[in-house]
Amino acid sequence: MTFSDPTWAGILPGEPKPFFLESGQGERSAVFDSLVTVLLSGNETQNQFGMFTLEAPAGRTIVSHTHEDVHEIFYVIEGKVKVFVEDHEGNQEARILTPGDFGYVPATYLHAFRAEGDFNKILGVCTAGFERFFQALGKNTDDTMPPMPPYIPSPEQMGQAFGKFSNIPKFDQEWKE
Repeated sequence: MTFSDPTWAGILPGEPKPFFLESGQGERSAVFDSLVTVLLSGNETQNQFGMFTLEAPAGRTIVSHTHEDVHEIFYVIEGKVKVFVEDHEGNQEARILTPGDFGYVPATYLHAFRAEGDFNKILGVCTAGFERFFQALGKNTDDTMPPMPPYIPSPEQMGQAFGKFSNIPKFDQEWKE
């Protein structure tokens, strides 16, 4: 796995103008057992939204969390992903998404997800700026597959990333399956 000076630096134009990426191109980061590739950032959309893919093997449920002002879309391209959501009254819903399925989580809703297929690929769309969370939480890479072994950020790196992107974790959350 390569972690220094990725060759993708500058692949996104950094301003609103037309551009194209080939399969596998984008700004890639290794985050735990996932490869996150930023395809479009707030810089290209005048701070409207960001877009990324997340590729991962079957694994554990990510840390439950909320965002103060970030909306998220989950669109499954490959595999099977279980999305957990809790509304403001404490009602929970868990839904398995398969290729072509869509899920939306508005800002302030507690949520998490778990990759359940052998190989999973999600297209994510979010409020502009949040797409950079994965670069802050992970490690930039030129690799085009999920990291092996996984990249585990330090507690300090996790705290800084969560704080910078107003990602509010709830470590003791229990989800109804």
